[in-house]
Amino acid sequence: MTDIVDELQWRGLIALSTDEDALRKAFADGPVTFYCGFDPTASSLHLGNLVQILTMRRIQLAGNRPLGLVGGATGLIGDPKPNSERTLNDPETVAAWVGRLRGQIERFLDFEGPYAATMVNNLDWTSGLSAISFLRDIGKYFRVNKMIAKEAVARRLNSDAGISYTEFSYQILQGMDFLELNRRYGCTLQTGGSDQWGNLTAGTDLIHRVEPEADVHALATPLITKADGTKFGKTESGTVWLDAERTTPYAFYQFWLNADDRDVSKFLRIFSFKSREEIEELEKLTEERPQARAAQRALAEELTTMVHGGDQCAAVIAASKALFGQGELTELDEATLVSSLSELPHAKVEGLQPVVDLLVETGLVPSKSAARRAVKEGGAYVNNVKVAGEDAVPAAGELLHGRWLVLRRGKKNLAAVEVAGV
Repeated sequence: MTDIVDELQWRGLIALSTDEDALRKAFADGPVTFYCGFDPTASSLHLGNLVQILTMRRIQLAGNRPLGLVGGATGLIGDPKPNSERTLNDPETVAAWVGRLRGQIERFLDFEGPYAATMVNNLDWTSGLSAISFLRDIGKYFRVNKMIAKEAVARRLNSDAGISYTEFSYQILQGMDFLELNRRYGCTLQTGGSDQWGNLTAGTDLIHRVEPEADVHALATPLITKADGTKFGKTESGTVWLDAERTTPYAFYQFWLNADDRDVSKFLRIFSFKSREEIEELEKLTEERPQARAAQRALAEELTTMVHGGDQCAAVIAASKALFGQGELTELDEATLVSSLSELPHAKVEGLQPVVDLLVETGLVPSKSAARRAVKEGGAYVNNVKVAGEDAVPAAGELLHGRWLVLRRGKKNLAAVEVAGV
């Protein structure tokens, strides 16, 4: 048990709250039943969603009961996008995604004991609801002037795209979720991102209109920003997903390992479950010996283990070391090798070709003359073995799992070659 409000504040996880003092009292009187919603608008959750999942886990560990809502109904609509209408997915696709997202969330919550989590789906209370009942029983409590003032709606109203009634009505559906969970489970707190604040307060406002004496709360986490100005949770190859099929465990690990020194303290507080003392020690190490990247390594290992499991994390660490000559590439299983190579510059060739040609083909050097110079100076490697001569050609026996070569120029520049027809 901890003072969870103080803990969330220290970790930088409170951006907005309906009434912080009242919420603090509710936690003290606890346990609090709370929920966070996730819409199946893709086949996987991403790092932005992970902020919410881990916040749920922290609140549960402090002695409270979480409800994980995967929106089988709201996922058919989607909350308003900043600049355009959403592409609506068919019900079968959304239903499949509900199952995938539910499985991802369940890994982080405890479903046993006095604070056991429960998974819910808002399709359960909307699928049989008629339009007339929805408008009479729920719609009558919403005021259009307040709805259009909400940031997400106002932004779209002032854009060329405008906003459809479908997306405009999203806040009513999310508000109804909170009311329904309050009635069914005694839920009194909704959490989410600060960009969802209008939808969060739609729920508290609805409950207060229906039941004026109800004591309910909303809590929003801040939008995570990066020091270099790029968007958090994005890499050159795109969004960082929790699904290993969409973002490999190796790429996931590398995302955290490559965190900017200016960001790593913030990331540790938001994502890590290490104690304050451990985090402060890592912050000190970053300040004193940034080249060691101790904080980044600790964060990468913890998060990769948390999302993909200890075995995958160990395999990724082994691959990371092997790629840079600190381990044996031949000891990596094919799945781990392919996963790690997928993040490197890549070339596919027919048959075994001279190393100088492969260096050019992969983009490690701009020309054959530069490739010959790299070999001559001892800075070219194939599978971590220094290339002996400018006319060297890899042998078939050097191919990793019968088709892969790892090229390196200098200490850090890597590329992968897939050899076919051998």
